[in-house]
Amino acid sequence: MTREAAVLITLIAYKVTLIVIGVLAKRKTRDGLDFFLGGRALGPTVAALSASASSSSAWTLLGVSGAAYAWGFSALWLFPACVGGFVLNWYVLAPALQRLSHRSGALTVTEVLAGPPERPLSWTLSRVASFIVLVSLGTYVASQFQGAGKAFSETFGLSLTASILVGSGVVVLYTLLGGFWAVSLTDTLQGLVMAGTSLILPLAALAAIGGPSGFLTGLSQLESGGYLSLTRNLAPMAGLGFILGLLGIGLGYPGQPHVVNRFMALREGSASLRRAQLIAIGWAVVVYSGMLLLGLCGRILYPQLLDPEVVFIVAANQLFPAVLSGVMLAAVLSAIMSTADSQLLVAASSVTHDLRLGGPTAGSLLLRSRVVVLVLSLGAVLAALLGSREIFATVLFAWTAMGAAFGPLLVVTALRGVVSPGRSLAAMVLGFSLSVLAYSFAETQGGAMERVFPFVVALAVILLPSPRELVALLRKGVRP
Repeated sequence: MTREAAVLITLIAYKVTLIVIGVLAKRKTRDGLDFFLGGRALGPTVAALSASASSSSAWTLLGVSGAAYAWGFSALWLFPACVGGFVLNWYVLAPALQRLSHRSGALTVTEVLAGPPERPLSWTLSRVASFIVLVSLGTYVASQFQGAGKAFSETFGLSLTASILVGSGVVVLYTLLGGFWAVSLTDTLQGLVMAGTSLILPLAALAAIGGPSGFLTGLSQLESGGYLSLTRNLAPMAGLGFILGLLGIGLGYPGQPHVVNRFMALREGSASLRRAQLIAIGWAVVVYSGMLLLGLCGRILYPQLLDPEVVFIVAANQLFPAVLSGVMLAAVLSAIMSTADSQLLVAASSVTHDLRLGGPTAGSLLLRSRVVVLVLSLGAVLAALLGSREIFATVLFAWTAMGAAFGPLLVVTALRGVVSPGRSLAAMVLGFSLSVLAYSFAETQGGAMERVFPFVVALAVILLPSPRELVALLRKGVRP
């Protein structure tokens, strides 16, 4: 049996497993609450691992390892950024969102932010939020399908078109069948595969270069070009902007609807939440430290790679026999699928539930939701075939845009209570618009202007007093 055949058989077995899970989960999907939130009955392990896998796409395995390969030590700032984002999500946002969702009965993040239909501007908030979700997640899902294309092309020499069609087909099939239950259960399996691979593959790469001593020796030969500099040898202000830009990735975590909806689905109880918190943070530490180590070791092992984002795939194929490298490739597909399936489900909920297009019955809601998933998938496939090929930049655009639009609102709502409709709308529009504007200029991409500034402006809109409130405060302060 050839290496390619062994890898292919492993992947087929993995995909069949996912589809079987989708078929079994279909039995538990009876209405919109089941399809979108799993009946709010997720246990802590499933909630933690599925949320972690959903937040860590192809960007995590291919993009982060590729960034470490290309940038060197300056990529290490991704660790506090991403793990810090997990901490922000699970220890600040999750407790409040769990309580708020169970109390209000909200099915989506948009519904939490917009409030009940009778609330002023509720319908406007729903439409604006749904637009942001559809634009951002459409871009995001397309980048996941591109990640599948890179994985298959590098391993089998398949065309990008064929690779995208194969990967997207499986995701769409089990998402259509089982909805949130299928997505959460498959994401849990995929999260375990990703964590295992993030532990084993970097250690194998480290062993291949001679252990810690070989690692240090190899790095000493890569001193040129700022590879060993935490700021890429940039000027002080430029270096500070670079660091803030990477740390700003962590601010995007609370604003990802396909991730934070797991907090809404987690069953009630502080014990469930505490266990989920520990599992999620431990998972993040293993995965992000592993991918950074892999990228640095990969630069020593394979110094001539034209595309840094394939270092994961090259290392898996070179360091392991066929079946095990097939499992490693399955981890890449896990990262892609676990994010894409959750995003498709959230996008479908925005169209059918938030925009009230689901029909009058539970059956019509399920049917129309599945149709929307299918239509959105076709659009994402076309965008993947025609769009940019750089996963890292494309994902960060969508991540930052949603993070600035929804993150400040959700954090303030968690800490202080419901934000007024006018401020909610202004923060949402400004956060998203400024992210798009910053991304449109090449000189701001990857820096604080793209990732931090829109979030801070949106947060200021929510927290700072309006001119009328400021005048009232000043008058109150000067009274005798």
